[in-house]
Amino acid sequence: MDQIIKLSESAATRIKEIMSNAEKNAIGVRVSVKSGGCAGMAYVMEYSKEVNPNDEVIEDKGVRVYIDSAAVMYLLGTEMDYKKEDFSSTFVFNNPNETERCGCGESFKV
Repeated sequence: MDQIIKLSESAATRIKEIMSNAEKNAIGVRVSVKSGGCAGMAYVMEYSKEVNPNDEVIEDKGVRVYIDSAAVMYLLGTEMDYKKEDFSSTFVFNNPNETERCGCGESFKV
């Protein structure tokens, strides 16, 4: 089975930077999906302090990412990227399951 999500080199590098500055009890980054935003669903990234029994664990390019079990079906085949621009920098989810995305890129629909 393919990985649920793949990380670009820049996303992996940024996660390593984030984890180097994280609280000591953080074990990785968790990705989940919540209801909200103008298109209905929004990506959520936060530090993971423990492994939930139903988490999917992705290890890619030396980085560990925990995927919330409820988010798996929305994230299959997604590439997680990190874009740095003049005035902002952000993680970007290139998700083939999206049928709609809001203009600001914060939310999506499948």
